[in-house]
Amino acid sequence: MKKILFLLLCPTLLLLGCSEAPQENFLKKEIGQMVLVGFRGKTVPHYLKDDLKSGRIGGLILFDYDVVKGEFDRNIESPEQVKLLVSEVQSYAETPAFIAIDQEGGKVARLTPQYGFPPTLSAQKLGKKNDLKATYENAEIIALTLKSLGINLNFAPVVDLNINPNNPAIGKKERSYSADPKIVTQHAQKVIQAHKKYNILTSLKHFPGHGSGWNDSHEGFVDLTDTWSEKELIPYEKLSAEVPMVMTAHIFNKNLDSDVPGTLSQKVITGILRNKIGFKGVVISDDLQMNAIDEHYSLEETVVKLINAGVDILLVGNNLNSDTEIDEKIQEIILDKIESGEIAEKQIHESYQRIIKLKKEYGIIK
Repeated sequence: MKKILFLLLCPTLLLLGCSEAPQENFLKKEIGQMVLVGFRGKTVPHYLKDDLKSGRIGGLILFDYDVVKGEFDRNIESPEQVKLLVSEVQSYAETPAFIAIDQEGGKVARLTPQYGFPPTLSAQKLGKKNDLKATYENAEIIALTLKSLGINLNFAPVVDLNINPNNPAIGKKERSYSADPKIVTQHAQKVIQAHKKYNILTSLKHFPGHGSGWNDSHEGFVDLTDTWSEKELIPYEKLSAEVPMVMTAHIFNKNLDSDVPGTLSQKVITGILRNKIGFKGVVISDDLQMNAIDEHYSLEETVVKLINAGVDILLVGNNLNSDTEIDEKIQEIILDKIESGEIAEKQIHESYQRIIKLKKEYGIIK
């Protein structure tokens, strides 16, 4: 309809410089800022240079282990190599990019001593010690490491409660500080503070809580209907004004939404996180290639539901799978769905504004 209206009006407005291209190009750049992807390589591959130059992506995530190849041969080799890689990425980026990593500490850390980085403690060990000074010092080591490399976004701290210690995604990997929401909140706050001191973005995860389950959303469908409780929201309620970003969980809970997992749920993202808790920052999805989403929804369904739910950034790790054209596919889907009215253009503008505001606040955009 917009294109038809444009064609009808354009002859009349021709003398005024009628042109569709600037508006469309800006919309594409807005969409690009909503896409954060992973890639294979210790230098920037050719296709990624084009994606960065054209503004089709707004950020990248780094891994050490390549899941598809089954080898520790992905993006990380040494401090010197990572620093050069990050610098190279930013040299091509039309708008300075988020450079993200999962550097939680302990078992979930991509920058480890084997590559020449300092050792770190897991959330579980720090939570058991329950010394907030020790937690801050551990987080400061991580933040300083990231700062030295040019990495500006750490997907941490985890604020899932350790309700089920045998949870393969959280408890068994020592990613939770405690089953007590007060302890989790206190330690997470120290992590946020230490990172903010060095202008490193943090992201609480995984909303609305993954710690009570028995399954891993990397592997498939995870239903927390009978195990999840509202106390899992407490860290988000307490920290929503302090943290710049929140990552979603691909967990299903029919008491929150009987139709779709949290990542795709407007009831969960807009209804609870935005409206009930009052979070005003950027919402990022967990990896959309995880089987909890990828096995049950097409990319088109995922993109539409996710954006309409209120998620700002679509994370595609390209590590559980590999798709070098994923950014173009996402852009095409969003443009088509705006045209059909299935996605509101206003939603794209709002997400873009939140993202750019955050990049400016943390000095990514000077």
